[in-house]
Amino acid sequence: MAKKEMQSNMSGSKPTASTQQYLDIAEIKQGTIVMRDGSLRAVLVVSSTNFSLKSADEQNALISAYQSFLNALEFPIQILLQSRKLDINSYLDRLRAIQQQQTNELLRMQTQEYIEYIGKLIEFASIMNKTFYVIVPLSSGAAKQGFLSGLSNLFNPATQISGKDKEFDRAREDLYKRVSQVSLSLGSMGLKTLLLTTEELLELMYNSYNLNTATPIKIKNIEDLDLAK
Repeated sequence: MAKKEMQSNMSGSKPTASTQQYLDIAEIKQGTIVMRDGSLRAVLVVSSTNFSLKSADEQNALISAYQSFLNALEFPIQILLQSRKLDINSYLDRLRAIQQQQTNELLRMQTQEYIEYIGKLIEFASIMNKTFYVIVPLSSGAAKQGFLSGLSNLFNPATQISGKDKEFDRAREDLYKRVSQVSLSLGSMGLKTLLLTTEELLELMYNSYNLNTATPIKIKNIEDLDLAK
């Protein structure tokens, strides 16, 4: 019995390792993902277009523009698609507000029936919402460093950028130049883009690593986005 208790105590005394140490992400700040190797990532959420409803000429123009976009890139990008169950709570809240403002009793009843219909439709049909992202990277250039200069960052290479504000700001400016190039190219295809903030990046990472409990990311309406600003 004593042996079993001792083994139990020893096993219970072992520190539990955090899952964060297995992630490649060092931190997220100022709308930028800092990787453990010191490289940076920015994430754009991109609107979609209904390709099948366009004419043959419009489809060919889109394909040509997309081909030109890929050929003009001098750095790699990652295109991410996430499917989440459609969240229409905000839409239903607006309908309820409209219902309360209705002075016509018949219109109020019809609005209530419509709210109930939409709620049941989403509940039983499991309508999915697809969100498209473009991830823009910037290498830290750590591979170009000499052996001796890289020793100081051996155990925590992320400090190469994140630990020095000036270097981080300079690298972030270079990253955002790439983001601007990608946004303009996608805009030429009629697609709207929005750069994710720190809070939105945290939600994206949480949803990506917690698929069973993931919820749609709360971002501003991309259809209201003005690229000219």
